[in-house]
Amino acid sequence: MVFSSNLFLCVFLPFFLLSYLLTPVKYRNYTIVFASILFYSWGAPRFVFVLFGSLILDFFIAKAIFRAAPNRKKLLLIFSIVISVGMMMYFKYINFFIENVNIILRITDTNELNLMKVVLPIGISFFTFHQLSYIIDIYRSVKEPMNRLIDYVLYILLFPQLIAGPIIRFNEIADQIKDRRSQETIDNKLLGLYRFIIGLSKKVIIANAMAVIADEYFNKATSDLSTVQAWVGVIAYTLQIYFDFSGYSDMAIGLARMMGFIFPENFNNPYIAESITDFWRRWHITLSRWMRDYLYIPLGGNKVPAKRMYMNLWIVFLISGLWHGASWNFIVWGIFHGTFLILDRLFFIRLLSGWIKPLRIMITFLLVMIGWVFFRSGTLSQAIDYLGVMFSFCGDLSVHLSSRFIILAILGLLFSFIGTVKKIEEQQLKLYSQLTSVNFVCLSAICALLFVWNLAEVTSTGFNPFIYFRF
Repeated sequence: MVFSSNLFLCVFLPFFLLSYLLTPVKYRNYTIVFASILFYSWGAPRFVFVLFGSLILDFFIAKAIFRAAPNRKKLLLIFSIVISVGMMMYFKYINFFIENVNIILRITDTNELNLMKVVLPIGISFFTFHQLSYIIDIYRSVKEPMNRLIDYVLYILLFPQLIAGPIIRFNEIADQIKDRRSQETIDNKLLGLYRFIIGLSKKVIIANAMAVIADEYFNKATSDLSTVQAWVGVIAYTLQIYFDFSGYSDMAIGLARMMGFIFPENFNNPYIAESITDFWRRWHITLSRWMRDYLYIPLGGNKVPAKRMYMNLWIVFLISGLWHGASWNFIVWGIFHGTFLILDRLFFIRLLSGWIKPLRIMITFLLVMIGWVFFRSGTLSQAIDYLGVMFSFCGDLSVHLSSRFIILAILGLLFSFIGTVKKIEEQQLKLYSQLTSVNFVCLSAICALLFVWNLAEVTSTGFNPFIYFRF
């Protein structure tokens, strides 16, 4: 079940919100947990029991870590990490591992291993990171463990962030799970509703339209592509992935706010970044912070010799690429970004500092688009061939696009780069966090129209892909 489906919009969400409002305050966490289990079970019923077994084990390990002597804490932490990461590795990477072993066995003329029929549980990458955040925060004594299993289950299964984030660290939300009555205001409910509808519009109106063209050109044989078509395809995908993922994050943040939870922001105009380093301060912010605090800093962070620091950066982004998917494409995508982060520190930011801001933004945007080719392509060879077409300047210069696509692409580019105007960038978050009489009237009217448009789109087209659903 995805947020942009008729089932969620017309059935699940209204019934949940009504049930939540009618539930006495002290029992509302139970309502959320029940709804979250139903939400997850709808897409992965077979896996829900494995997930619960993992959650119960982690809950009691965390309590044991909190009470344990220092020399025993580390062993318990390692045990928990091995269980959580091991489960993700099995479900997500076992077939990728077997495929690559079989390549070696084929070369050596040895009998190949049989591929296993392993179904990838929805959102496993996200709830694994939430589990790790919980156990590591307890180990570091940042927070005490939850006393009640129901509260821990709520943290992991909270349905707004369950299948695609944002990645919420335990220490950011623990107090809100226990008591958020001060945040369950009419203003927050309205602001959450507005944020949800704006995110839904990003996904349904812009991302879905871009997906049609991106799919058409990326699914085409590269030998049949012209340079112009290849560029149109990658621009369409660049807009699709941003409005798909940032739209989902907006919907998650809005849904959470309607329940009194304040989630951290996950995007901040990433396509106006002036370097790849700046891009990762703006794109999937919660993942970047998670990688920094739970991986990069424990590896030594910036407090190690330069060569070791660069290696740490490279390792972190190699893992980040692999986290996104079991494919060499994702690994290369991670290495690509890690390499440019190192180049930024070595000389690239200094080199670009003397250039005008629009040029720095355009160079960074071009690099990001090149990276997206690896992210979107089915295989590594396809990605390389696609890039070859992009820079070979071959084929017909004309391309046939619908007026609807052109209008929505221009709109997408406008919203992607409008943050370059400093005052607009500063005002964007205020729009979501402060309710005044003026923006109440404006947002209510705009969101009412957008919601009707979204329902019409979802009902009439039936085309509703969701990129991050597989992660």
